[in-house]
Amino acid sequence: MTSVRIAAAGDVHCDEQGREASMRAFEALDGDVDLVLLAGDLTTHGEPEQAAVLGEACASISTNVVAVLGNHDLHAGKGGEVAAILEGAGIELLGRGHRTHTVACDGQVGVAGAKGFVGGFRGLGLPDFGEPSLRGIYAETTAEVETLGGGLQELALCPLRVALLHYSPTPETLQGEPPEIWTFLGSDRLAAPLIEHRPDLVLHGHAHAGTFQASLEGVPVYNVSVPVMGRNFWVFELEGAERAAGAIR
Repeated sequence: MTSVRIAAAGDVHCDEQGREASMRAFEALDGDVDLVLLAGDLTTHGEPEQAAVLGEACASISTNVVAVLGNHDLHAGKGGEVAAILEGAGIELLGRGHRTHTVACDGQVGVAGAKGFVGGFRGLGLPDFGEPSLRGIYAETTAEVETLGGGLQELALCPLRVALLHYSPTPETLQGEPPEIWTFLGSDRLAAPLIEHRPDLVLHGHAHAGTFQASLEGVPVYNVSVPVMGRNFWVFELEGAERAAGAIR
């Protein structure tokens, strides 16, 4: 199988002021990579006009773009409008109703996506107990875990498999963030389907002051938040069971 080049970024936080910079960043990828993956926080505050900036940038390139939403994209309560604009621009959004995406690209790449959610790590996570509001948080994380596991199961026979999240499944990529807020940056409950199905690559964002690379029982995990990477995109080259990463942007 020919190697597949995947450009990834999270927390691009598009807005009208950064329109030209966004256009340049995406146009620089066109023809150079096989797939673009965006790990949430696509907009600054979840306003439709901010989503339109990203939509314009992605519509200007021929490369397939696959994304999940992040907390910023839902902040204004207009997630449906944001999603409609992005999908109208040709971006493939992965959510609970649209879990998997397979791209033909010198073979086959499968992407299982979920936003993920909060909860905490290392035995200090939120329990399924107490007030309904707290139990609702636990239930939302459960739904995201099930979404991720279901998507990876559907891709079991795909030669290359990527898990795309916004929230982190491991505290190792949160190193650099204050431990007091780790509960709000992800949950190790998201790790269970990753360890079970062992995708070739796990990508997430959200933790702007976190750490770029970690291993989840041998499964490579990358925090591709733009502030962490210090560049617009990180390009990964995947081939079969071999995993390699190279920075070119």
